[in-house]
Amino acid sequence: MEHNNNAKYSQDKPMSDTKNGARIKVIEEFENKYKKEPTATAFTPYRICPIGAHSDHNLGRITGFAIDKGIHMAYAAKQNGVIEVSSLQFEKRAQWHVSETPDKKQNDWADHLRGATIALNSCYPLRVGMSAVIDGELPIGGLSSSAAVIITFLTALCRLNNISVTPQEMITIAKEAENNYVGVACGKLDQSCEVYCRKDNLLYLDTKDDSFELIPQPENMKPYVFMILFSGVERSLAGSKFNMRVDEARSAAYALKAYAGMEYGKFEDTNLRDVPKEIFEKYKHMLPENWRKRAQHWYTEYDRVLAGVEAWRRGDIEEFGRLSFESGKSSVYSWETGSPELIKLYELMCETEGIYGGRFSGAGFKGCCMAIVNPEYTLSISEKITKEYLKAFPHLEDKFSIHICHSADGVML
Repeated sequence: MEHNNNAKYSQDKPMSDTKNGARIKVIEEFENKYKKEPTATAFTPYRICPIGAHSDHNLGRITGFAIDKGIHMAYAAKQNGVIEVSSLQFEKRAQWHVSETPDKKQNDWADHLRGATIALNSCYPLRVGMSAVIDGELPIGGLSSSAAVIITFLTALCRLNNISVTPQEMITIAKEAENNYVGVACGKLDQSCEVYCRKDNLLYLDTKDDSFELIPQPENMKPYVFMILFSGVERSLAGSKFNMRVDEARSAAYALKAYAGMEYGKFEDTNLRDVPKEIFEKYKHMLPENWRKRAQHWYTEYDRVLAGVEAWRRGDIEEFGRLSFESGKSSVYSWETGSPELIKLYELMCETEGIYGGRFSGAGFKGCCMAIVNPEYTLSISEKITKEYLKAFPHLEDKFSIHICHSADGVML
């Protein structure tokens, strides 16, 4: 795969650009709050991962698309170094100084941005702060909204401080904010999709060495659109299990190295990518069941990505979709994620005509599923799934929603 990590990163939108509804909204909110126009706006798309989920934290390979919905921010400079950010999704306004950011998370929505401030400041000293209003286009959960918020914020902060970073630096800094400050043991899937993706191209990324390829949609491929199905579940106590799943996978890798007599070092530096599949097959019976299941998902997902990429290259959207369905099944039974609501949505997708494939989107404890669908069936799919899903969860009628999206460019260079 090719490398493209040296280009400079810039994503600010001049005020003269064509405005869409979401962008207009944050501009108007900024003007109402601060009684002046913002200096600029910034935008980062959400992402979906059809195949390759729950593998980047152990240096797997992934596929991904950016979609034409995401996070918008309107902002202006504050020369005194104060950062003041409001989100239209949350009531509390957040405020801190670029050089005096709390070193521990405050357990609110802005922790991602505090972590981003610290991570960027450790590489490039900051002096200019900002006033900003931020908003997302879709309900929260499952589309990498946290990574998109971080990258949007970093884009603005870099511009105001005359900082130019490479795509690789942006990905690394955004990931550090989640890992080191927020405490989520995510890999770099989300950030990479939001930076590297381009419209009508499949992103194929190896998270071990950050090499990637953008594979154009073949001319012979049948038409498709993405369908985002929000479960209506926005919060889940099970979310804390995300880090546990990552630790279980890493524990499997550590144990397999020991059984096989391989050299091993620190636990946190151990990854399943370091352990050949033959070693797993030979010693998997010695692993605790949970560790074995996590490793089983990782190795089969690795193979599914390779097969999926080849299916995409030859224009076989049916096979690509089938592999995405397999990925979803493995997430349920081997990775063991999925709320009852998301599992129900996944099961409905599997039995609905017109859906090529799909799976949970994100960690799998709340939020949404994504599906790759034949555009001719969007109405019948929506009607069937809405009816069956709300029959099972009638209390979610006011929160469940379905959205049609398309592939899009990631942040522009």
